Formats: sequence, structure tokens, C-alpha cells
Amino acid sequence: MSKHVAVLMGGWNNERPVSLRTGAGCAAALREAGYQVTEVDVGRDIVQVLTALKPDVAFNALHGPFGEGGYIQGVLELLEIPYTHSGVLASALAMNKHQAKILFKAAGIPVTDHVIVSRAEAARAHVMAPPYVIKPIADGSSFGVFIVKAETSHPPQELLREDWTSGEEMMVERFIPGRELTCAVMGDVALGVTEIITDRTFFNYEAKYSDGGAVHVLPAQLKPKIYDKVQQFSLAAHAALNCRGLTRCDFRYNDAAGEDGELVLLEINTQPGMTEVSLAPEQAAYAGHSYSELCAWLVEDASCNR
Repeated sequence: MSKHVAVLMGGWNNERPVSLRTGAGCAAALREAGYQVTEVDVGRDIVQVLTALKPDVAFNALHGPFGEGGYIQGVLELLEIPYTHSGVLASALAMNKHQAKILFKAAGIPVTDHVIVSRAEAARAHVMAPPYVIKPIADGSSFGVFIVKAETSHPPQELLREDWTSGEEMMVERFIPGRELTCAVMGDVALGVTEIITDRTFFNYEAKYSDGGAVHVLPAQLKPKIYDKVQQFSLAAHAALNCRGLTRCDFRYNDAAGEDGELVLLEINTQPGMTEVSLAPEQAAYAGHSYSELCAWLVEDASCNR
């Protein structure tokens, strides 16, 4: 008898539309792979829903703090339901960009200089010399991210909007010019390196999820030793936080900075996008794993105590 998989999707934050799209794609792929699948649009009654459903595995297709920050992982541990991707602590650390960077730096992975300030402080005056980047300390899909250019006289006042939903703590970090690179890790294997090319200011929400928002160059056209470094740093970041399943690391590479350029890890994603055209499934396909095979691998890798 095939495993009964509950695909957790939706939720109630900014990334709900992406999660629904991811969840629907993963559910279809798992049915194709022979699993019994129930799609669960996650609400605040998720404990009752899962208690009644009694799935063999929970496939986590949620995005945002509840899905990526250790919360749903803790619920699944409590209910003793094996689940995909990273565990409670790794998820919480990865979602908190400040804490993650401390561990990355300790592991010898290059990161940018940064300071942590309140949203009001970030909006009041420059807290470091431009150019720099302002981002929420714990949010996903590039929500609430601003690039402050060198010639800018004051920080973005959008930070003071009354409908702000991305938290009160902000990370302000040095801007690294150059190329956007990303590399997924599947278990203990680093997949290919992709360069993301977009005509947006940076690889923001619109570029990630709209048609034609970005071009993915796989494999990225890099010197072999830089390509290898991206893979090595991705594996090291995955290990530094004790991540599990599938992750994806995002980098900036300034190839004009010296002979080998400057390569910097920006963050690790413990719940990378999982639509068929998302970066991690694209890299898995490049390594020989179809979309349905990747989803099935995640189910078979599922466990508690992750």
C-alpha cells in the first residue's frame, strides 16, 4: 500500500499564492509517483486537521515564517508525523538571517558586513555608507527588501508604511555588485550552479514568480574554481545549520574584484521554491532527477527528529 502524504500548502502570509502553486505541483508529481495524496490548505486548525487525517508523511510546501521558521516543524514533531526538509532548529536558524550569518562566518563561509536596526532606525537615516541593502531579519521571497544606491540621499520611506507586515527588525548589509548565483543541495550532494539574470533591480518577488522575470543560466558560466567554491560553500552552509532534505543557497559574485572576484553567501533557503520551473527542481533535473523523482525522494527522506 502506498504512503499517504499530506501536502501542506497555502497558509496565511504574503507567500500564500506561491505556496499554493508549489503545493499543487508537488501533489500532482507525488500522485504520478504512486503516492496517496491529500492537499491541505493550512489554517490555524492544522493540529486538528492532521490528527483526523493521520498521514504517513507531511510534505512541507509552505513558505514564510510559519512554514520555514520551525513552527510547523514543531507541530509535526509534537504529532509524531515524519516530514520533509529541515528540522526545527535548522529552520529557525535559517529564517533568522543574523543568526545564520554568525554560523556561516564561524564555518569559514564569506558573508557580508551587516548591522541590525529597527525599522524606524533604518528609515530615519543611513546606518552605513551607501550602497547597502535593507532586508527584514526573518522573511522570505525578497519581501521588504530595498537596495539603497550610492547616490541616494536618504533611506526608503516605504519602511514606515502602516501596512508593513515584514517585522520590526531589519538587517542592513553592504551591497555586493555583480552576479546573482544559486546552488541547491540535495541530501549531501551539491547540485549545479545557476546564474540568475534579471532586468529588475535585483531578484525580487516579481522576478522570481512572474513569467519572463528572470533568465536561469545553468550551468553558470564561471571559472571552474569559482563554480566549485559555490558548491563547496553551499554544502558547508547546509552542514553548518544541520539542514536536511533540500536547501538552496544564494550568492553574490563580484567578478571585477581582484583576480578571483568576491564571492559572498547571502542566505540559505530551507524551503526552496518547488514549482516545476523553480531553481532547485531545475538543478535537480540537470543532475538527472525528474520533478516527480525529486518530490518522491523528499518523501522517502522524511523523518522526525530532524
